[in-house]
Amino acid sequence: MHNTKRLTRQHPDELLVGLISISDRASRGEYVDEGIPELKNWLDQTLVGSAQYETRLIADDIDTIAQAIVELVDECGCDLVLTTGGTGPARRDVTPEATLRVATKEMPGFGEQMRQISLKFVPTAILSRQVAVIRETDDHAALIINLPGQPKAIRETLEGLRNKDGAVEVAGVFAAVPYCIDLIGGPYIETNESIVAAFRPKSARRPKAS
Repeated sequence: MHNTKRLTRQHPDELLVGLISISDRASRGEYVDEGIPELKNWLDQTLVGSAQYETRLIADDIDTIAQAIVELVDECGCDLVLTTGGTGPARRDVTPEATLRVATKEMPGFGEQMRQISLKFVPTAILSRQVAVIRETDDHAALIINLPGQPKAIRETLEGLRNKDGAVEVAGVFAAVPYCIDLIGGPYIETNESIVAAFRPKSARRPKAS
């Protein structure tokens, strides 16, 4: 049984995060899931403030995936849900369909940018079908992003690409996440700029603490 109780923020700007790893074999215990540990480790390094996590390791089943997203947003109150796996063209890859089923708004720029990043490495990036959406309830909204299944690809799509001098060459999708969460009424998130610099217009930035 999963915990479906609403998470309670310890601080007004604490981020509540749902992490879903989607894999038939890992959910059956045939191998150790790497997706959730990679996501949690990356977020712990990247977020300046604190975060609470609620996780799910589930099979490639459209109803199960949709139910997990709804639980994490509507019942647990997550501000951000990241999924990993199930975004390819194979018959069992249904993560985008499940995500779109529970969406109230589509955010196509996230998927477009993730494919642009991956295309720097492999031509088969065009086979990836990741989507991002907003799910809204009467009193809450969350951003849901489908990520690739491989840990290396997860990091690349979140962080973006840097040149040999360390300058950002292709922006990662997480740079847009904090401002998106601002706009849907979530907490104010700051990031470790050495990993990924969150972008906000000047009017939306809080003064730096002295």
